[in-house]
Amino acid sequence: MHKTCKEVRSLLYSKPRERLGFFPTPMYKLERLSDELDINLFIKRDDFTGMNLFGGNKIRKLEYILGDAGSQNCEYVFTYGATQSNHAMQTVSACCRCGLKPVLYLSAIVPPDDNDLRSNLLLDRIMGAEVNIVNVKENETAEQALADIAAAGKDRIHRLEENGHKCYDIPVGGATYIGSAGFIEGFVELQEQLYESGVEADYLFHATGSGGTMAGLAAGKKILASKIKIISVAVMDTPEDYAEKNAVLGNKSLKWIGSDEVISPNQDMNIDKDYFFPGYEMPGELSTEAIKMMAVKEGILLDPVYSGKGFAALVDYAANGKIKAGSNVVFWHTGGATALFAEKEILGKLY
Repeated sequence: MHKTCKEVRSLLYSKPRERLGFFPTPMYKLERLSDELDINLFIKRDDFTGMNLFGGNKIRKLEYILGDAGSQNCEYVFTYGATQSNHAMQTVSACCRCGLKPVLYLSAIVPPDDNDLRSNLLLDRIMGAEVNIVNVKENETAEQALADIAAAGKDRIHRLEENGHKCYDIPVGGATYIGSAGFIEGFVELQEQLYESGVEADYLFHATGSGGTMAGLAAGKKILASKIKIISVAVMDTPEDYAEKNAVLGNKSLKWIGSDEVISPNQDMNIDKDYFFPGYEMPGELSTEAIKMMAVKEGILLDPVYSGKGFAALVDYAANGKIKAGSNVVFWHTGGATALFAEKEILGKLY
């Protein structure tokens, strides 16, 4: 049964949770870009989630994930990603806030320089995380590299728990059904802001990687019976069952909060895989131009790994008439601008 925003919040607030972020994050119209693209463009600023200067979309997930870890009296928190992972850095900051010990296993897709640590990897070190970097093997796919670090993490967890230390294991991107509940709440928050602004949105664009944000947004849309069309822009070469796996994730999240709604991967998920090229953590021409456009027109910084590619899709849709002139479009800024200070292979030719 469909529910109101107030009813969904009531379901969510019955779950264990750590208050980490600064919510609601701002949502407002981008006037200059609206004129440029001939649409009514609004931005949802999840780069402002906090808790430190470098927030992002993962904080919403971590409120519920670390709430669950706390309810189990865990001591260590493990997670995974690339060396410049936003999720890993935000997990570290959240663990510091909660008094938990963060352990990272990171895949060196772009090898870092130990004598010149940058961006998120530098922040991980400053905040005192245990950082384990695993080199990518020759001809190894990103999926295989992530499997390697997950296996290394599980081995370390086993050894710690044998010695009486309770550990909590978070997969890449915080893509768990508990984490996705944070984006059910995020969608509720957006709907409340749109209602207060008197705006009925036609489209919502966001970047998607591991899929937990996408699953939560789709679940939020479903439970509220919203008519907004969500366009999830892939930032990597996703597997064929990507939609199906994340629909399962969203459905588990709905069930966890006590809803009987069910997401269909074919009807409730719209994934565009045409904008991730040339690859993950590899900047493309369209995303580079989109980052420059947002910076020059609005003074807002996007990143080359996630939000730049998500916004590139939105700009291209508007330019090619996939979005009708005058449509109300929301762009969900997932954060990650720290990548602008990462290795040059990630940054690309922005200047």
